[in-house]
Amino acid sequence: MKQYELEELRGQVNELNIKVLDLINERTAVVQEIGKVKEKQGVTRYDPLREREMLNFLKEYNNGPLPNGILEQIFKGIFMSALEIQEDDQRNALLVSRKRKAEDTIVDINGHKIGDGTPSFIFGPCAVESYEQVLAVAQSIKAKGLTMIRGGAYKPRTSPYDFQGLGLEGLKILKRVAEETGLSVVTEIITPSHLEEAMDYIDVIQIGARNMQNFELLKEAGMVRKPVLLKRGLAATIDEFIHAAEYIISKGNSDIILCERGIRTYERATRNTLDISAVPILKQETHLPVYVDVTHSTGRKDLLLPTAKAAIAVGADGVMAEVHPDPAVALSDSAQQMDLPQFDAFYDSILEFMNTHKTYA
Repeated sequence: MKQYELEELRGQVNELNIKVLDLINERTAVVQEIGKVKEKQGVTRYDPLREREMLNFLKEYNNGPLPNGILEQIFKGIFMSALEIQEDDQRNALLVSRKRKAEDTIVDINGHKIGDGTPSFIFGPCAVESYEQVLAVAQSIKAKGLTMIRGGAYKPRTSPYDFQGLGLEGLKILKRVAEETGLSVVTEIITPSHLEEAMDYIDVIQIGARNMQNFELLKEAGMVRKPVLLKRGLAATIDEFIHAAEYIISKGNSDIILCERGIRTYERATRNTLDISAVPILKQETHLPVYVDVTHSTGRKDLLLPTAKAAIAVGADGVMAEVHPDPAVALSDSAQQMDLPQFDAFYDSILEFMNTHKTYA
């Protein structure tokens, strides 16, 4: 008789478990709808005051035998799980999300495909200083069968007294060299007002780390029909980085290349700390190609090769690094740019690594 009573009580518990589960799922569905409404209104999803009101109400309503302390723990868990589901819904709804588009985005830059499974490379000087300087680097790039050159015409610098770039004259130099060598130009744009001025001179808009959350610039870049190379901010989370890309794609431009360039931490052995794990995370979370800038992440020429190998090994679609004919006289980032012989050795080693390890077919 006692065994029968035990089984009957267990059966009641099973039935109640199912009812509780059904109610939690029903509640979660309602919370998801609330999240959609909040998103349209631009309201913050997490409301601690509302959570406290609900907990206080439940404790007043509670007649036991469940103690209020345990009740609060249980419902805090329910509230948190619903919030996490809301956040997942929001993340998966992003246009850059892998859940929205399963296949990889391939960015076409004048016939060169980025994100098609074969690593590509962007090299060039930190800043455009002269026609002769850019041409020397461009010829070295061209000789390797590469198709893109980077160079800054506008330079956002920490100090207002440092070299700020040649501006329009720098763009003209890049355009002239591009026409002579057939290379595509990647250069940084730092304000929306410069976009229109630069369109006739460049092939890829670079948005630098300091401008990752310059939302007006992101929106303007989203309204033009040129690929955008978006760098991660100095201390940006991956989620913030992804949302910055969403600003661009939401305006209609899906030709976006994400670029991990290191983040600022307490470490001082390198210029920044290269978050190499960001590469596979970004590849999993988004459908966009991902580059790694080994120059700005390390700030050390002796680390360029190992970090470039690491980037390719974890699945990066490309590597970016700085090259200057005579780094000692460079007007910016002189210590971290490769000279031409170092560039030759670097690239040969990368090709050997890729062939030896057959990282990519």
